[in-house]
Amino acid sequence: MKYIAEIDGLEFLLEILDEHHVRFGKEIIEVDLAAVSGQPLYSLLANGESYEGYVYTDEDVLQVLLLGQFFSVRVMDEREKRLRTSGLVGAASGEFTLKAPMPGLIVAVQVEEGQQVEKGQILVILESMKMQNELRAPRSGKVARIRVKPGESVEQKQTLLNIV
Repeated sequence: MKYIAEIDGLEFLLEILDEHHVRFGKEIIEVDLAAVSGQPLYSLLANGESYEGYVYTDEDVLQVLLLGQFFSVRVMDEREKRLRTSGLVGAASGEFTLKAPMPGLIVAVQVEEGQQVEKGQILVILESMKMQNELRAPRSGKVARIRVKPGESVEQKQTLLNIV
């Protein structure tokens, strides 16, 4: 099955060949993906290299925290991509909701309500498991509402702020 993964406005073609092989562009990658103890934590082996990442679904977008970076990933099959491109499927809301990818402590909020932000700009620093994670803006926009403050503990999927 072929899929298109959209990350920060860039599209990547993926084809699942079998349970342990994926074609990424022209390269075939040997993969093994497993959920870790019922958490949104996943262990991935790709061509013998090990990765761990947090993944949770937020409507039709995957929120992924991998190697200390936060990504919003939309995955579509070829049919859905054609429908979206043709305009037969309505555009998603202009509002983006940043949610905590894991439980943790808010170390810093780097923006203010009403502030214009650029794609990739650090919005919030979240500490979890003794690591500080910089949560970045997936697109440009204006901070509509901030729902947390430094020193506050948050739960996974808790809304941190909104961008319009």
